[in-house]
Amino acid sequence: MKGKLKKEGLALRGNSFYLLFLVLIMVQSYPGKALGAEKTLSLKDAVISALAGNDELKGAGSSLMASGEDVSIAKSFLFPKLTFSESFVRTNNPPAAFSIKLDQGRFTNSDFAISALNQPEPINNFKASLGIMQPLFNRKLWLGIDAAKDLYRAGSEEMKRKNEEVAFEVVKAYVDVLTGKELVKVSRSGLKDAREHLRIARLRNREGLGLYSDILRSSTALAHAEEGLVSAETRLEIAKQRLGLLLGISEPVDTFDEISPVSLKELQYYIDASYNRSDIRSLEAKLDGAKDNLKVARSSYLPTIGIGGNYEIDDHDSPFGGEGDNWQAGVFLEWNIFEGMRSRHETRKAMHKLDEAQAYLEGFKKKALFGVKEAYLRVKELMKKVELAEASLKSAEEGRRLVRVRFENSLSPIVDLLDAQNVLDNARLNLVSRKNRLKVALFRLGYESGTIMEDIGLKAAERRRN
Repeated sequence: MKGKLKKEGLALRGNSFYLLFLVLIMVQSYPGKALGAEKTLSLKDAVISALAGNDELKGAGSSLMASGEDVSIAKSFLFPKLTFSESFVRTNNPPAAFSIKLDQGRFTNSDFAISALNQPEPINNFKASLGIMQPLFNRKLWLGIDAAKDLYRAGSEEMKRKNEEVAFEVVKAYVDVLTGKELVKVSRSGLKDAREHLRIARLRNREGLGLYSDILRSSTALAHAEEGLVSAETRLEIAKQRLGLLLGISEPVDTFDEISPVSLKELQYYIDASYNRSDIRSLEAKLDGAKDNLKVARSSYLPTIGIGGNYEIDDHDSPFGGEGDNWQAGVFLEWNIFEGMRSRHETRKAMHKLDEAQAYLEGFKKKALFGVKEAYLRVKELMKKVELAEASLKSAEEGRRLVRVRFENSLSPIVDLLDAQNVLDNARLNLVSRKNRLKVALFRLGYESGTIMEDIGLKAAERRRN
């Protein structure tokens, strides 16, 4: 019996190992599906994902759809208004009872008796009514539709600018990840150098050529390099998480090591492009809306004309009964003769709003032009700084090499070598920072001029799809 149980236990254990082996094979075969695996996206794919999944853009899209409904609401006032009502009343009010009996078609000669007129018996009435009203001329309604369309057009342009804003935020986060990865590389290189310096210091001390204090200083520099690596790795993980947040996901997102370079064009190209920026077109649409609102205010001086009618059935015993029925139809004209000067003040208010919209548009155009020129100058500045940082790095590398040779030949103290290493590390970090700041500056120039989507490589169809 024990032998049988032992064999069954070995068989179960063997099956477990077999299942574990299969699971490991499946995980290795599909690394992208593994738990906690990072996505690796190009800049273009990251922006496309953000345009589809960013929560702020989703909210802005819902707001735009609500604005589109305002256009349909404004149009609905031009259609006939059809209403139906059913009511019940019980009364002994003399005029009401007299009228109800007439509506029900039950009026007789006895109802002319003085006692019946002065003190009628309580009477019930179920009244069903179907009414219709159609405006024929109402200038304010038509102008209201135009104003709603202008607001929707302004919202559409604002949505496009919001897409560009999110795209630029993705670019900055993407470059921040690239910077973090470069900083990790630089920190690891510095750590490797620090370990080599400590090795040399120990070797020289064993041979009687170096001081023990050199070992202590090298050990301190090594600890500092290890701290720098930990900080760089932490910054990188935070940058990946932030990039994922912009894409509307909770997982970190990794990047490819490079992004497509953006070539710098002439300043006039960006100035011309900025005149067609989405937010400027949005303000132009709002200006058109202000003009329409002025027309709406002035239309209050005009009359409104329409037709209407209703059909009614009355019964003293049951709803929808047909003891009596009647109908009426007519044409109406309404013209405000005096309303406390309200129309005049509404017109003056609309004129002030129009002046406000015009001034704001002109000021915004000037601000956009300044933004383009400033961004262009920043790009030129950073291009020069990158050149200087590259030259500085070459000098720092050569300086460190010379000091290291002198240290190995007992011609320089360890302090000189550590100082030279510190200068080299700073030069490496400075070059990484300058290069990535230049990338962001080029995309900022595209954002200020409204060409950022083209710089990223997104076609119009890809933007509409999101």
